[in-house]
Amino acid sequence: MTYNLIGISLIEMNRLNEIRVALTGIGNCASALVQGVEYYKNTDENTNVPGLMHVVFGGYHIRDIKFVAAFDVNRDKIGRDLSEAIFVKPNSCAKFADVPPLGVKVSPSPILDGVAPHMKHAFNIHSREIEPTLESVISVLKRTQAEILVNYLPVGSQQATRFYARAALEANCAFINCIPEFIASNSEWSRKFEEKGLPIAGDDIKSQLGATILHRNLVRLCVDRGVKVEETYQLNLGGNTDFLNMTVEERLHTKRISKTQAVASMVEYYLPTRIGPSDYVPFLGDKKICYILLRGKKFGNQPITLLVKLEVEDSPNSAGVVIDVIRAVKIALDRKIGGALTSISSYAFKHPPVQVADNIAKQWVEDYIKGKKEK
Repeated sequence: MTYNLIGISLIEMNRLNEIRVALTGIGNCASALVQGVEYYKNTDENTNVPGLMHVVFGGYHIRDIKFVAAFDVNRDKIGRDLSEAIFVKPNSCAKFADVPPLGVKVSPSPILDGVAPHMKHAFNIHSREIEPTLESVISVLKRTQAEILVNYLPVGSQQATRFYARAALEANCAFINCIPEFIASNSEWSRKFEEKGLPIAGDDIKSQLGATILHRNLVRLCVDRGVKVEETYQLNLGGNTDFLNMTVEERLHTKRISKTQAVASMVEYYLPTRIGPSDYVPFLGDKKICYILLRGKKFGNQPITLLVKLEVEDSPNSAGVVIDVIRAVKIALDRKIGGALTSISSYAFKHPPVQVADNIAKQWVEDYIKGKKEK
């Protein structure tokens, strides 16, 4: 990235490299993201950071990410500085960074369907008297000069996700959809962003090494080694509000589709599959436990069974991936690319517009960083 530096002050140069980010849903994932940017802000560009493709991604360092706006329904988070709100209960993400005041006050978010009836107490929702309008959210995004809006709403937030997608369009913001509502992978929504010249990435963020990425690669390994996978499941347990929210099956329809297609796309035949959250175990906190089973046939039509257990701190597992996505989207803004971003979506999300093997998607992203045209 080059600039004409004549007459540009150091402050102005720093501003040129800023990536101005707004967040909706200040839960555990947002906490991990904000902490992660602080934790790695002084990392040398030649250092290998676990979970990031590059410390400097297309000219942008981790520290170039600047949070400028935040939205949430929790009355104890609204009005607080973002640096404080990320640690307010019911958040249970591990604290791994001391985040200084960011000068970003959390604004109220509309409730809509973002809060299921059984989650009203857990989320400590605000009074309907301060329910914001679409216009007021757009106003915050414009006033703060947000360039990118990251959607961290709870699973099942169909109306609320579309509310924020519309707000992003009206406020001239790019959109990153981290949840399993189909926006980037929906041709109608993708076209709306393309027409506005705004990039969109999604849907449903993958973790650095989570249940879906592990499951995909186990199935891929079987296929590459000639094993016919005949049935598989992925059962997940957790104790954070994400798992509590998903105890109601109605909230899970798109989540099951997203995770199932991410795995089933690794084979070219029908694969009986059952994937999704299995239970909420409060004492696990932000820890996630995953059990994966694969059964199939190998040489001589002999059976093979593979059973794997994965245990991780859930929320930090995707934060590094989102840091890479934010910078990929910023590059698209610089290059004036609108619509769904195929490369970073295929690499970083479970339900992208185009589903390919992870190694292919990673190479697409590396080519994209170097300036090659999107696939």
